[in-house]
Amino acid sequence: MSQDILYESRGAVVVITINRPEQRNAISSGVRNGLRAAFERFEADEAAQVAILTGSGDKAFCAGMDLKEAADTMLGVPPRDFLPVIGDSVNVTKPVIAAVNGVAYAGGWLLVQMCDLCVAAEHATFAITEGKVGRGMPWAAPLGHIIPQRVMMELLLTGDPIDARRGYEIGFVNKVVPAGELMSAAMAMAEKIAANAPLTVRAARELVYLSTEMGRSAALRAGHHLFDRVYRSEDAQEGPRAFKEKRKPQWRGR
Repeated sequence: MSQDILYESRGAVVVITINRPEQRNAISSGVRNGLRAAFERFEADEAAQVAILTGSGDKAFCAGMDLKEAADTMLGVPPRDFLPVIGDSVNVTKPVIAAVNGVAYAGGWLLVQMCDLCVAAEHATFAITEGKVGRGMPWAAPLGHIIPQRVMMELLLTGDPIDARRGYEIGFVNKVVPAGELMSAAMAMAEKIAANAPLTVRAARELVYLSTEMGRSAALRAGHHLFDRVYRSEDAQEGPRAFKEKRKPQWRGR
């Protein structure tokens, strides 16, 4: 794995850190390759149930693409798999939480957007700045399922940043906390999720995305199919049994 990415296991939670603080954690080739390897490792690890994605330092989660590298390589149209985007070029079936510790601009916004949940420090700021540098943002299309249309229009057309509180108001951020409490808040959320039945959590995550892409009736049919395996699992019997016996369930993920 690239030295630009740190990977730490904390029980059932994995912390993935973009480690280029002097470059505001900008996305270089090392970051791209390292993130792809980190997500593949997380997906393959049966003990890991939730991941937290964050950045080193207290100034930037990720300031976007490394523009110096882009200028040197004369990057034109990026190939489809240029960035390791969950749900597009990378397959991850388990929840990922963005812990945003500063600036999240352009590609940094994308990395937050592709995560399932977001905890942000009070000083964090978010922006889609491609219009200011003449680049594109085709990856912003799914944003319309997260925030209102007029808000999305303003963000894309102006390139102006919003603060963490505004991100919370429009539904892009789940929780805003003081900077010193960021990782503890993200860990608390991750551990709460990791304590639940893993098959149910994965199916619920998939249901949320299905429901934004399908009509009501189609999503209901898909949901019944999606949870059929959950209902038939050993864990579906373990949960009620543990409740009856007044103990914590022992999830097996099968």
